[in-house]
Amino acid sequence: MAVTQRRGRRAMMTPEELDSYLAERRTCRVATVAADGRPHVSPLWFGWHGGSLWLYSLTRSRRWAQLLRDPRVAVVIDDGHAYGELRGVELTGAVEVVGEAPRTGEPCPELDTPERLFAAKYFGLSAMPHDGRHAWLRLRPETISSWDFRKLGLPG
Repeated sequence: MAVTQRRGRRAMMTPEELDSYLAERRTCRVATVAADGRPHVSPLWFGWHGGSLWLYSLTRSRRWAQLLRDPRVAVVIDDGHAYGELRGVELTGAVEVVGEAPRTGEPCPELDTPERLFAAKYFGLSAMPHDGRHAWLRLRPETISSWDFRKLGLPG
């Protein structure tokens, strides 16, 4: 993974800040590419574990079909209201399917921790409920750009 920021390094998150931010946030926006080259952006819940972004997607969605054809994505997680409060992360790379698709709960050691964290974060459960409609995509980011304008001391 490469830190791609040439500008804005003062506002860039440290690795610890990045881990904390991605663990706390709930919704990301995933940008995919349609067959004709048009972009498609959709919101999605996610998990962050082991330096990877774990996306839990419906397998009968436009996003899923586009990612099977072209696995390249850009993902943005951000928040803030006033300019001086803005912070976020952009991750880019190619996703890979992990586990069966759709996911029914067959043993998959790679998914043990991401599913446990996801179940706690979104459902308040200790184990992942499987509905046979979703599956896991892992993004091992090729690039990460981050910003936290609160570090700049700008008016809030």
